[in-house]
Amino acid sequence: MNVVQTKNLSYKYSVGTPFEVTAIDDVSFMVDEGDFIGIIGHTGSGKSTLMQHLNGLLKQTSGEVWINGRNIRSKGVNIRDVRFEVGLVFQYSEHQLFEETVFKDIAFGPRNMGLSEEQIKERVLRASVSMGVHDSWLQRSPFDLSGGQKRRVALAGVIAMQPNILILDEPAAGLDPGGRNKVLKFISDYHKDSGVTVILVSHSMEDIVKYANKVLVMNKGGIFCYEDTDSVFAKVNDITEIGLGVPQITRVAERLRQSGVDLGNDIYTVERASERIIYAMNKKRKTLKE
Repeated sequence: MNVVQTKNLSYKYSVGTPFEVTAIDDVSFMVDEGDFIGIIGHTGSGKSTLMQHLNGLLKQTSGEVWINGRNIRSKGVNIRDVRFEVGLVFQYSEHQLFEETVFKDIAFGPRNMGLSEEQIKERVLRASVSMGVHDSWLQRSPFDLSGGQKRRVALAGVIAMQPNILILDEPAAGLDPGGRNKVLKFISDYHKDSGVTVILVSHSMEDIVKYANKVLVMNKGGIFCYEDTDSVFAKVNDITEIGLGVPQITRVAERLRQSGVDLGNDIYTVERASERIIYAMNKKRKTLKE
């Protein structure tokens, strides 16, 4: 069952002025329930603009957005309800923190949903565990935390609303490698434990290949390709031509292939490269013994 669908979606900024720009152009795609989708594209390709349509922050110039089987711009659909179903986490989400304590910040969304204090507390504690927010932080000011810790608090605030679709726009941007890995690992574990649908927007190919089962590549406001991760990263030359980098290990594998050592055209993780190299070495040893 698909929980997200866009039909011929287009959006233009500054319509009717000399500055009119088409940000997304005739975009149609579907996301199935429980998927972990990666979205990549060069700066200005339309990734963030597209994501802001999925919970109604932007209203399309033309086309349709369907969430959980309903057109979000149909008569009778409350956009506020859609935003509880589709959690959107922006880049540098810690800038959204504003409450006196971490607990109050995480509780802000559930409280706006009209939940009881008991339900709010339960959701805050559950979301805190999911994002690695320690109990000892809950009564502290969020502004006393490190950058990575603030990011996890901001994520917990969205997760506490229990959306069944979670959209993350560069959730680890600006963090050091340790903080980046922690944030993405918490998100991955949350996806596995909860079964929610996750859409991850990132400039980092390495992030996408670690977690996504399908990848949507955007280029100049349109969809360049939308396939399973193996198929997308088999298009090394095509992806490079539209200005995107590929994982370093993919470039290494391509150079090896050009030198006569073919590990396959689906190498985008070090683990897979290691497996293929070990297999090739064992196969050669076996041949030499025979």
